[in-house]
Amino acid sequence: MEMQAMILVCFNDQMATDPLSSLIMLPQRASLVTLTVQSLRQAIDKGQWHEFLPGERELAGWLQVSRQTLRLALTALQKEGVLAVVARKRRRILGAGRAEREGALRVVSVISERPLEAMTQGALIMVDHLRAELARSGMELHLQVSAACFSAKPAKALESLVRRSPAAVWLLVGSLEPMQRWFAQSGLPCLVMGTSVSGMGLSSVDADHRAACRHAGHLLIRQGHQRIALVRPADDTGGEMDTEAGLREAVDANASVRLMVIRHDGSAAQLVSLLDRAMKGKTAPTAYVVARAVHALTVLMHLQRQGKQIPQEVAVICRDDETFLAHTVPEVTRYATSAKAVAKKIFQIVRQIAEGAGMPRAPVRIMPHLVKGETV
Repeated sequence: MEMQAMILVCFNDQMATDPLSSLIMLPQRASLVTLTVQSLRQAIDKGQWHEFLPGERELAGWLQVSRQTLRLALTALQKEGVLAVVARKRRRILGAGRAEREGALRVVSVISERPLEAMTQGALIMVDHLRAELARSGMELHLQVSAACFSAKPAKALESLVRRSPAAVWLLVGSLEPMQRWFAQSGLPCLVMGTSVSGMGLSSVDADHRAACRHAGHLLIRQGHQRIALVRPADDTGGEMDTEAGLREAVDANASVRLMVIRHDGSAAQLVSLLDRAMKGKTAPTAYVVARAVHALTVLMHLQRQGKQIPQEVAVICRDDETFLAHTVPEVTRYATSAKAVAKKIFQIVRQIAEGAGMPRAPVRIMPHLVKGETV
């Protein structure tokens, strides 16, 4: 025993004095979580389970690890897109094997309720720029059109979609609360192209509608408008809540200014009916802030049909921009956001996620610029 101890001491002393020892990369021991991830991945690749993993208790016993270690490993596999959490916290296996998952790492999928030909021109331009950015980095953009994913109960449709078409990142266009909640619970990497539902915790990229509409309110008030109407869709997609909040911030700073909110279902017939009702009496608005470009066109044309002179009698300003607004007479005053700038920002986040850097915690907002037009 004494001889063994002496040899050990001499060996350690030699290592301590050997100048080459500082250049040697000593072998590192893998963490238990990493080993658990590897074991689960190998079992999935070999077809150990079909469609769903067993419960946590069964898995922990099979792998001989604690529930805490197992959960960390399962979370890592969710981030890789191998698993998704579905109803009753069951974990569904996504993708058939390693080759399919490696292919998925080069795919970015956009979930849309409408096909390309039904999108606005601004959305088409943005998608085109994003496709080009991704192609330069060796990635592909896939458009997944599914009305069922936008229903009140989209879980089944979303589970089927992510299982048959795995992707590195999911981009959600015009997404409603049920879809966002499903992605938040699944743990799959996703980015809301627009404004995410409050408290959902999903990353998002959108124009700064709040700041734009606050600016619009101050602009109208400086020009002497005391009765302002906000024309917005009844639902809360596309940052409608931020739009209203920004305009209210401008109005609330001026006690003499009144704000009327006109919520509509998107149809021209209902919007015209609501405009007629708003124009009756002494409290008729002298200025309209319109959330969507297509609805700004309806407002402008109906006001002119009613004999209103714009902007002498009534002002119109649009939160959004589409190319056709540059061709109205008078040209609509509006806020424009560069589609190329939005695509570039989305690409930067997608690349960050694909490289394992994680999702940005704070929502990303891009400030639009004012296109003066002739209606204010």
